[in-house]
Amino acid sequence: MNTNQTVLGMPKKIMWGYIGILIFMMGDGLEIGWLSPWLHEQGFSIKETSTLFASYGVTIAISSWFSGVLAESLGGKKTMAIGLFLYMLGTVCFVGFAIPSENLALMIPAYALRGFGYPLFAYSFLVWISYRAEKKHLGSAVGWFWFVFTGGLNVLGAVYSIFAIEVLGHVNTLWSSLFWVALGGVFALFVNRDTLPTNKGNSKEKVAELLKGITIMKDEPKVLLGGIVRIINTTAQFAFPVFLPIYLASFGIPTSKWLGVWSTIFISNIAFNLIFGIVGDKFGWRNTIMLFGGVGCGVTTLLIGYIPLWTDGNLIILTAVGILWGAFLAAYVPLSALVPSLVKKDKGAALAVLNLGAGLPVFIGPMIVNLFIDVVEARGVIWILAMLYFFSSILTYFIKLPNNAKTSL
Repeated sequence: MNTNQTVLGMPKKIMWGYIGILIFMMGDGLEIGWLSPWLHEQGFSIKETSTLFASYGVTIAISSWFSGVLAESLGGKKTMAIGLFLYMLGTVCFVGFAIPSENLALMIPAYALRGFGYPLFAYSFLVWISYRAEKKHLGSAVGWFWFVFTGGLNVLGAVYSIFAIEVLGHVNTLWSSLFWVALGGVFALFVNRDTLPTNKGNSKEKVAELLKGITIMKDEPKVLLGGIVRIINTTAQFAFPVFLPIYLASFGIPTSKWLGVWSTIFISNIAFNLIFGIVGDKFGWRNTIMLFGGVGCGVTTLLIGYIPLWTDGNLIILTAVGILWGAFLAAYVPLSALVPSLVKKDKGAALAVLNLGAGLPVFIGPMIVNLFIDVVEARGVIWILAMLYFFSSILTYFIKLPNNAKTSL
C-alpha cells in the first residue's frame, strides 16, 4: 500500500471506514441529549438516570479496553462486526422490553448490553488508522477520526432527534437507531475494501496480547498518565447530559433548546478536531493538550455553569460559551498521536489504555453526578468537572517522548 495517498491527512484507502463511523455514531448517539430529561419526565429521579448511564459506561469502558488488542488479534472488520451485533441486540432488549416495563432493574442490564457495541466498532478503527497513516500525518488522521466520531455522536444524532422526536416520538426514535448503525456498518465493513492484518498467534499469545494493555502501564508509566488525561477529557461531556438540561430548565431553557445548544457545541468541536490535529503536529502535541485543552476547558466549564445564572438564562451567550468549550475539548485530540508514539511496538496495547480512557468517562461522568448532585448541587458538580480539567494540564506536563519531540515548551 502507498501510505502517501491521503486526502487532507486522511488515509485514502480507508475513507469509507470514516464515513461508516460517522453514520454509525449518529445512530448510537441520537438519544444522548434527551434520554435523561425524558426519563425524568416519566418519573425517574436524576440519581436513577445517572445510575442507568453509569451502568452503560461500565460496559463501554470494558469494551473500550479490549477494542485495540482485539482489533489486532481478530482483525478490524471482525471486531467491528461484533460491536455492531452487540449494539443492535442491546437496543432490541432496551427499547423492546426494558423501557415498556418502566422497571429500572431491567433497564440497567439492557442499556449496559448496548454499551458493548460502539467501542468495538469505533475504537477498533483507531488501530486501523495507526497502521495506515504515516507518522507525519497521524495527528491529522486521528483528527479526522474524532471529527466523524463526534460529528455523528453529538451533532447529527442531536439534530436528527430534534425532528425525529416530533415525527416519530421518543420510543420510535430509539428504534430508528438500528437503521443508522446498520447503514454505518455497510460502509465500514463492506464498501471499505481495506483489511487490517491480524495476529495469527495461538490462544495463549492472544491472551498475552490482551494482558499487554495492563503490563504496558507498568513498563511505560507515561501511557498510564495519557489514559488518565483521556478520562478527564470527556468526563464533563458525559456528565452534562445527565443533569445540565434539568439545571437549564430552571432558567427557562427547555430540552428542545438544549439540544440545539448541544449540537452547536459539537459543530464547533468537530471543526476544531481537525484544527487541533494540525495545530498539534505544528505547535506540539503536549503543548496543545496542556494549554488549550486543560486550561481552556476548565475555564469554559465554569462559565457554562454560571452564565445562565449571571444572564438569567440568555441562550445566545450560553451558546457562545458552549462553542468555546467544544473547541477547547478538541485540543485533547493529539493524545491519540502522543500516547502510541511513546512505544516502539505494541501500539495496540497503548491504544487499549487510551481507548479505556475514552470509555471510562461514560461511567465516571454520570457517577460524579450520582455521588455529588444531592451534596453540592449542579454548580458544585460543575466545579468538580472544571478542577479535573486543570489537573489534566498538570499531568500532561509529565508526558514527554524520549527525545522530547513534538512536546517541548
